[in-house]
Amino acid sequence: MSLVRRFCWQTVLPVLGILALTACSPVGPDFVRPAPPKATDYGSASASETTVGSEGTFGAAQHFSTEKDAQSGRWWQQFGSPKLDALIDSALQNNPSIEAASAALANAREFAVAQSDNLLVPSVDAQAGQTREKISTAAFGLPGNSPTFSLTNVSINVGYTLDFFGANRRKLEGLAAQTDMQAWLLQGARQTLAANIVTTALLEAGLRAMIDSTQAMVADQGELLQILSQRAALGAVSETEVQNQRALWAQTKATLPPLHQQLAQARHQLAAYLGKTPDARELPEFHLADFTLPVDLPLTVPSQLVRQRPDILASEAQWHQATASLGMTIASVYPNLTLSAGMGAMALQPGNVFNAASSVWNLGTNITQPLFHGGALIAEQHAAEAALQQASAQYRQTVVFAFQNVADALHALHSDAQTLEAQTQNATAYAQNLARARAQYALGALGYPEVLSVQARAEQARITQTQAQVQRLSDTAALYLALGGGWQSPPQSNTAATVQPVSGQ
Repeated sequence: MSLVRRFCWQTVLPVLGILALTACSPVGPDFVRPAPPKATDYGSASASETTVGSEGTFGAAQHFSTEKDAQSGRWWQQFGSPKLDALIDSALQNNPSIEAASAALANAREFAVAQSDNLLVPSVDAQAGQTREKISTAAFGLPGNSPTFSLTNVSINVGYTLDFFGANRRKLEGLAAQTDMQAWLLQGARQTLAANIVTTALLEAGLRAMIDSTQAMVADQGELLQILSQRAALGAVSETEVQNQRALWAQTKATLPPLHQQLAQARHQLAAYLGKTPDARELPEFHLADFTLPVDLPLTVPSQLVRQRPDILASEAQWHQATASLGMTIASVYPNLTLSAGMGAMALQPGNVFNAASSVWNLGTNITQPLFHGGALIAEQHAAEAALQQASAQYRQTVVFAFQNVADALHALHSDAQTLEAQTQNATAYAQNLARARAQYALGALGYPEVLSVQARAEQARITQTQAQVQRLSDTAALYLALGGGWQSPPQSNTAATVQPVSGQ
């Protein structure tokens, strides 16, 4: 057997044996997906499956069902407003925060793919060069001038680091988890943006209704002030009554500027959600008549909530990433073996590069074993363990907050229904009083000032009722968001096919 063949077999056979050993499981802890909490409900807030109902707009009873099919990501369509649907679609396409979250996801995906190709596939590089050199003959004790020559070389070099203890696989596992986290953060940002647009549009609609009622009340009180002023001039009423009415009229009038300010701010906020400046002219106007109240609402069981809320799933992915980082840190203290090989040609004349006599080749292995780094290696492992503990605690806290959000939203909807029922009864009573006052005025049994006074109180009752209606609609959107929004899975990570799963996943 030739020397070259014997050298190749002596070098390649041990390498093949080492490659076979790299199928071993990576060191460090394997991530195990946390079990759902043992809770079976959301406390007293979920004791009743139906809210109270009342007469009037948005007064229907709402029903909660764990069997409600709510898999559609476009939950805001339940409010029955095409203008709202179009606005949210536009915002999801143009909002800068969503664009930034999308870019962060793309960055995480591409970086994971790049690292996968770098770590799992041998690197192959081509190299070519030419140098002009002069060597010293005096260094060898030879007489004469130093010769000058050109050296041309062409080579292909191959390198590969064996992942014997799984450091590379743990790194890729962590990158895949990070990609999942970015995907869930994007999903959460989209759902939060949609919920914010819904509540802001409802706020705008409610403010418009309250401004209309307040303007009507100011007009009624102003008319009553004129009548009292005329009567005071005739000595029929005291000046005190006139001043009291003037103060009430001014007080009611003073509530209009803050309402207009809030309306302008709501419009500005909607423009910002669309990624536009406050001078945007294409925003639609929202009125309460544009909306309907969703009456059949989903109620996800607690064990499923942790599988559909984006913030919980993002926190779970962060926990997974911390677990993989610990494994990578543990693997870094073990030997690192790198294989290299090269083949090429070297000649003094470019035309001789491809001659058989000019060929060169090399095979090599390099083993690195950390021996002493002070306390750095131990400290790095302790830091990774602390990061893992932190991620675990953050996940549990996120779950607790999620359950609190759902419980608060459910309790709010029951309370909103009761509040709206009472305010509707109050507004209905004042409306009936106003009808009677107008009938008595037509018969001459009641003066016009008394009618205007009843009418102003009826307008105030309508304002309070409007506030209750808007609050009920807004808390309905809050429930959808608390349950996880659209219940959609994020796009699959591009690294899923290249990252080897570990036990426990």
